[in-house]
Amino acid sequence: MIDIAEMLSYRFMRLALVAGLCVGLVAPLVGSFLVHRGMALIGDTLAHSAFAGVAVGLFLGSLNVGVSPYLSALVVAVLAALAIQVLAERTDAYGDVSMAIVLSGGFALGSVLISLVDGGIAVGIDRYLFGSLATVTADNVSVMVVLSAFVVGVVAVTRRQLFAVTFDETAARVSGIPVRRYNRLLVVLTALVVVAAMQIMGVVLVAAMLVVPVATASLVAESFRQSLGIGVVVGEIAVVVGITLSYAYGLAAGGTIVLTAIGAFVLVSVIVR
Repeated sequence: MIDIAEMLSYRFMRLALVAGLCVGLVAPLVGSFLVHRGMALIGDTLAHSAFAGVAVGLFLGSLNVGVSPYLSALVVAVLAALAIQVLAERTDAYGDVSMAIVLSGGFALGSVLISLVDGGIAVGIDRYLFGSLATVTADNVSVMVVLSAFVVGVVAVTRRQLFAVTFDETAARVSGIPVRRYNRLLVVLTALVVVAAMQIMGVVLVAAMLVVPVATASLVAESFRQSLGIGVVVGEIAVVVGITLSYAYGLAAGGTIVLTAIGAFVLVSVIVR
């Protein structure tokens, strides 16, 4: 029997739960636009770019330059997101090609920076790769809450334009919507979500929360608005159940959350069929 009261008596678990609820909200919210645009892999691409950003921060730290790995991850992820759009807009490369280029480049940069200090930052980077409940701090949670509020606010204000661009770029362009601007806005929002979720999920698994809850919602939703709502509900349930099981049985939080989300997808698939 899982003692919820005991779990919530620990400050780090309360902080982890708040952080997780932020992830469960914003990841499916932004992921809904990505999945319906066929851009599900951009989350993985930006996660690998965030890995490079973390490596940059840790590398600078080894040189006694005080830069937060999360700040460097945010900067690099946003630059990578814009690079993907610029490559897709100004070259003949298709979207998945530009994503593959940025993904491989980000991971390569991170691995090179690690090797420059003889792997000395490899230990420090593990928690960024796989996530950790125990290392969530009040400052981390404050940043996540601010980022989440910003993402939700931007989506609320621009939801009509993002919807139009997602489902018919040509019609959106004809109606006067600056498609390129909203494409860039969407990938930047994705970068913010990836970095915000990295603390709990880790770089390796963060992209799953952009996709799996949305895929589950798509099985039963009758409209895009329903898909948004159901995706967020599935994401929040996966986070709460995953964190609880992680605490009770000593499991990796990110992996448990993702497996819970996948379990929900399989269950809904069986019920629908």
